[in-house]
Amino acid sequence: MLLIANGTIIDPGTGFEGKEDLLIGDDGKIVGHAPYGELTADRILDASGCIVAPGLVDTHSHFRDPGFTYKEDLHTGSLAAAAGGYTTVILMANTKPPVDSVETLTDILSRGKKEAIHIYSAANVTRGMSGRKVNDLEALAHAGASVFTDDGKPILDEAVFRAALEKANSLGIPVSLHEEDPQYIRENGINAGSKAALSLHITGSDRMAEISMVERDTRIAEELGARLLIQHISTKEGVDLVRRARARNPRIHAEATPQHFSLTEDAVLTTGSLAKVNPPLRTEEDRLAIIHGLQDGTIDIIATDHAPHSTEEKSVTPLWKAPSGMIGLETALSLSIQKLVEPGYLAMMDMLALLTCNPADYYRLPAGTLAPGACADIVIFDPAARRTITKDSFHSKSHNSPFIGEELPGAVRCTLASGRIIYQDNSFGGISKK
Repeated sequence: MLLIANGTIIDPGTGFEGKEDLLIGDDGKIVGHAPYGELTADRILDASGCIVAPGLVDTHSHFRDPGFTYKEDLHTGSLAAAAGGYTTVILMANTKPPVDSVETLTDILSRGKKEAIHIYSAANVTRGMSGRKVNDLEALAHAGASVFTDDGKPILDEAVFRAALEKANSLGIPVSLHEEDPQYIRENGINAGSKAALSLHITGSDRMAEISMVERDTRIAEELGARLLIQHISTKEGVDLVRRARARNPRIHAEATPQHFSLTEDAVLTTGSLAKVNPPLRTEEDRLAIIHGLQDGTIDIIATDHAPHSTEEKSVTPLWKAPSGMIGLETALSLSIQKLVEPGYLAMMDMLALLTCNPADYYRLPAGTLAPGACADIVIFDPAARRTITKDSFHSKSHNSPFIGEELPGAVRCTLASGRIIYQDNSFGGISKK
């Protein structure tokens, strides 16, 4: 058995917080926890000064595999996840080929089982991500799809969306939507009217791109009483639309990314294409509205939208032609501490719920808790430690992050999946034998 000793356990899934030791069985399952010194084991992991929490769960990651493995692949994405404290990840389906067939989905899930973290995958709502024909959702559900999405593209045809949502609802699997109507976008990834857009002499992406789609899709989900998730929300109006929709249909949920509650549109002026994302970073008022949505439960999931791109791609000029997206698995916990916990918006327990039990519960994943009998997926981190982000900090193949050069709080010391160490930083002592 393995004893994680001398740490502070925070388990949002059970509501427990206290300075206790955590015992893991030889089967990789949680046995239980008790005050210091009451439990014994033949192996000990000293977590002094650290928080011991459930492994983080990311329900929106791009590992670019298959088709774009020069940016990331299942293995390097898994390494990045583990270094960030993540033990469970759902991959998005905009690969090449897209995940619109049982064959592609089965290939990803099969290869994913060889990695140290737990890998799940989305499947496409529509065939070829075209938005024109609903996929064989039943076959994809039986093959193991965790969610249906055409992430990167909205479903513009209302009849197609309605039919897909009805079918997905009958299968008990949520639909997750990228909400940007292209009719409001001239050049994507940069907020319309921002200083960056003006300096580049472009129109950019208007906030109505998101607002219009959120309004339509939450309305339809209300009419059908269906499960629906609004991805990476970026506008105060979008937050308010979800807030009102959830009051009428609690099966509607929303996610926020660390970049959208950490940065504003001005980041493009200082870090260029590294801060170019879809939907774009917007105003300080929007950033605070997202935080308030996290506070009141309107937004109940933090997802990274980890989106690796090569240096060459991000260096394209003019910068508005560079691809949108940034990596996020290795900075999400730190940014959540810095922007949500340290300013007093959320307690550590509430912040961790957004990264663990909430996404696990919504997607019905066996993760996000330290309850007895649960899989021993665990992150051990020092919330007080500070680290400077460099290009060499990342385990991802890519380093397209606007946070390079910043000092962030919170350092992941060790990550365990199924009771086995899958990441350990150089300052952590490791396992000792009794």
